[in-house]
Amino acid sequence: MSKTLKLALDILIGAVAPVVILKYGTGPLGTLNAYLLAALVPVVWVMLDLLVITRRFNFITTYGGLSAVMRGALAFWYVDGALFAFKDSASYVLAFFVFGVTAMLGTPVTRSIALQGLGPDTPEREKQMDRLLSEPTVLTAMKRAGVLIGVTNLGAGLVNYVINYRMVVAPFNTPAFNDQVANVNAITRLVLVLPDMLALFFAFSMMYKAMYALLPADEGADPDAGEFWTLLARREDAMALVKAGEATGAALGADDVQHRAARQAREEFGLS
Repeated sequence: MSKTLKLALDILIGAVAPVVILKYGTGPLGTLNAYLLAALVPVVWVMLDLLVITRRFNFITTYGGLSAVMRGALAFWYVDGALFAFKDSASYVLAFFVFGVTAMLGTPVTRSIALQGLGPDTPEREKQMDRLLSEPTVLTAMKRAGVLIGVTNLGAGLVNYVINYRMVVAPFNTPAFNDQVANVNAITRLVLVLPDMLALFFAFSMMYKAMYALLPADEGADPDAGEFWTLLARREDAMALVKAGEATGAALGADDVQHRAARQAREEFGLS
């Protein structure tokens, strides 16, 4: 499945379908059935994608799966008012703890994201990546990236809570409740994605900038000289020369570091 088709299905099933079901399915299906169907369709899609379509088990897919299971379980917590607003914001709180709190208290989960994004495919490359990610400047960047993602989700969660609290005022299991939830979803499921995506992009750029800043400059000796793994291997060679008491080459320039970091971040979103 292409990235474009996958993104389109994610939007249609995760954001559009629940609104359509709540708006037009409440009458024929009943209020409770329509509410549960709207809540569970995106969950089923995430689990189907994880277990059947892509079958890729890594940090991001596992986190997405666990978040979907949590949302599915919360669908059966029949509440309204302030409790519903909190329930609808629970996924943002989870993201704050997973990304932000772990970055402040321990090993940032952004390390796993970096490993997944770059995908070391040999034991030697895994060791090289481990050494690079253990560098103080890279570790600091990963922590800051985790905090950025976490705080952004916390802010989005607060906004989501306020919108739900102010707009979803009808009692649970009524047509008015479903209609109000649909109206909120039409806003939050699209608008609140933007700050999250921007935070992810800048977080990835921050991490990759710290990594590329430690890689040697591209000497243009061959067409593949600027490829990440080639530069990382040259860094390892340079470190070996340092231990042997020999000089090393120049590091990447600031402009080159910024360019490569932005390009790597765009690749994470399938934009290049």
